Amino acid sequence: MKKLITTLGALAMAATMFAADITGKWAGKIETPNGSRDVNMSFKADGATLTGTVSGRNGDTPIENGKIDGDNLSFTVTRKFNDMEFKTNYTGKVEGDSIKLNYKMRDNDVALTLKRSAS
Repeated sequence: MKKLITTLGALAMAATMFAADITGKWAGKIETPNGSRDVNMSFKADGATLTGTVSGRNGDTPIENGKIDGDNLSFTVTRKFNDMEFKTNYTGKVEGDSIKLNYKMRDNDVALTLKRSAS
């Protein structure tokens, strides 16, 4: 039994070791009815946990419930506007030097590609 627990613990640790290292700043653009808009995100990976911020017109918003599973990631961002909260759930995948994210904006599916930023 002790060997089984040790083996399972080692496998769990190995799984987090293979999580994509996306720590750093990432940038992309989305198209809106009013033209394109820059998107900047800052990520910090710690094993299977993802933290960071999403930059917007009103400053940086922290990432909540961030998870990394291999090359897959997910997180939520809660923004406040006029005493109302808006939650956006992001899911995505690391593909080489890019992160491909998907989320919903006003019932529309949005795809966003981020590239690692130099600054």
